[in-house]
Amino acid sequence: MSIGIAVLRAVIGLLFLGHGLQKLTGRFGGHGLAQTAAGFESMGLRPGKQNALAAGVSEAAGGALHAAGLATPLAASVITGTMGSAVYHVHGSKGPWATQGGWEYNAVVMAAVFGIAATGPGVFSLDHALGIERKGAGVAAAQLAAGLLGSAVVAARATTPAPEPGTQPGTEMPAAERADT
Repeated sequence: MSIGIAVLRAVIGLLFLGHGLQKLTGRFGGHGLAQTAAGFESMGLRPGKQNALAAGVSEAAGGALHAAGLATPLAASVITGTMGSAVYHVHGSKGPWATQGGWEYNAVVMAAVFGIAATGPGVFSLDHALGIERKGAGVAAAQLAAGLLGSAVVAARATTPAPEPGTQPGTEMPAAERADT
C-alpha cells in the first residue's frame, strides 16, 4: 500500500505545485499573477492580487509538501482549503458534475487527501523518514475541518464589492477639481 499512497501523493502534489506556479509565474500554460488577479477581481475576489498570490502560494506550497510527504496533515488541509474556495467561488452553484462546471473534481481531490491523511503518507515520505508521521481518522477530520474553516475565513474576507471610483487610496480627486463639480 505504501507505493500506492506515494504515487497518489506525488500525482496530487505535483499537479497542485504546477497549478500554483501557473497562477504565480505563468509557467505550464498559466496566466501569471497579474492576469490571475484580474480574473479573481472579476469573480468578486478582492483585492485580486492578494487573493491570487494567496491561492498560488497555497497551491504550490501545499502541493510540494504533499508530494514530498512532509507535514502531510498541513499539506492536506491547504489543498482542502483551496478546493473549498474553488467550490464556494466558482463551482458550487453549478451542481456536482464537472461537465457542467461543477464541484465533482474538487470533491474527489478533498476525498483523496482525506484518505491520505487517514492512512498516513507511507514509508516513502519525509514524515516517515523524520519520524513525524501523523495519521488516523482524527488527523483526517482535523485537516478537513482546518481546510474548510480556512476557506470560509478567506471567503468572508475576500468577497467584497468593487470600490467606488475615486475612493481607492491614491485616487482622491484634487481639491481644484472637486471645486468644479
